Amino acid sequence: MNIALLLSGGVDSAVATHLLMERGLRPDLFYIKIGMDNDDELTCTAEEDLELCQAIARRYGLPLQTIDLQKEYWERVVSYTMGHVQQGLTPNPDVMCNRLIKFGAFEEQVGHAYDRICTGHYARCIRDNEVFCDSIGDEAIDLSSHPVWLGTAPDPVKDQTDFLAQLERRQVEKIMLPLGHLQKEEVRQIALDNRLAPARRKDSQGICFLGKINYNDFVRRFLGERKGDVIELETGKKVGEHKGYWFHTIGQRKGLGLGGGPWFVVKKDLADNILYVSHGYDNLLQYGRSFNLAGFHFITGDPFPPSGTMDITFKVRHTDRWRVGTLTRTTDGTFHIDGRDPIQGIAPGQFGVVYSPDGRVCIGSGEISL
Repeated sequence: MNIALLLSGGVDSAVATHLLMERGLRPDLFYIKIGMDNDDELTCTAEEDLELCQAIARRYGLPLQTIDLQKEYWERVVSYTMGHVQQGLTPNPDVMCNRLIKFGAFEEQVGHAYDRICTGHYARCIRDNEVFCDSIGDEAIDLSSHPVWLGTAPDPVKDQTDFLAQLERRQVEKIMLPLGHLQKEEVRQIALDNRLAPARRKDSQGICFLGKINYNDFVRRFLGERKGDVIELETGKKVGEHKGYWFHTIGQRKGLGLGGGPWFVVKKDLADNILYVSHGYDNLLQYGRSFNLAGFHFITGDPFPPSGTMDITFKVRHTDRWRVGTLTRTTDGTFHIDGRDPIQGIAPGQFGVVYSPDGRVCIGSGEISL
């Protein structure tokens, strides 16, 4: 089997390489370059990442090639991110990076020549030779109708299916996920036992293309600053000022610069550049139960009946918790989610990700709209 493995310099993709070698498979290794290293103000240094990738390549005697996808990244992912921010929405560039870059632009340039594209994501590819568990639940969800599905990882903290929930069927059919059955501590231990170069490296945090760049500095570069009022929604009282609604998201608590907290962002007025906030952890204004999903995308197939309400689990952000609720499919083809419990900080623009009732199969996602 001809395999392209995407190395990042982190422990996960290093262990993915080790596991393939243990199975007698020798992948070609690729490092994707997306940081704009020709821009002094926005440089995302990748020297350490590349050095660790080279160490893994040397360790196993595998070829390593750097693929420059900076132009594609900025045209496809950064433009999406800034467009959403300017509209007052909360984007998820990591989701779009997976669809448009790692399994998109890379496939166009290199991946098309390979049988499989391998990554260190925590997820599983469930193929037609596997038996689905009996706990799928709602008989209306027919998972036997398609030969491949995206399955969740057993480690709820590290499961990354929500970051893969915009992939196309053809992308999932080609993906290889060696870590899908492992807990994070098992992966870390494999790296330590085999003395892999990134074994003790901390997991990366934040948006994939920023590296050590501050997110607000990045947004400021493109959208600038514009002072506006921060107003308490219940009283209409001005409690502070902000430098632009685009620096803030619904549900945000930290970084507001307000005393006597906690304060939470609960609403934005884009026309007048006003942030509305509410005070206290138990304030019901920061919670909701229901939302719509715009442009719902099925990953590999549509298991739902043409109309009606189905039991599901779902996520509205990357957490270790699947929420229980129902998905209603209206006659015009739109989708609406009702959660069983209150949800804090439902942010338009984020992806609502839908799973089977037992949370083991990721069915698809759509952008949250209220």
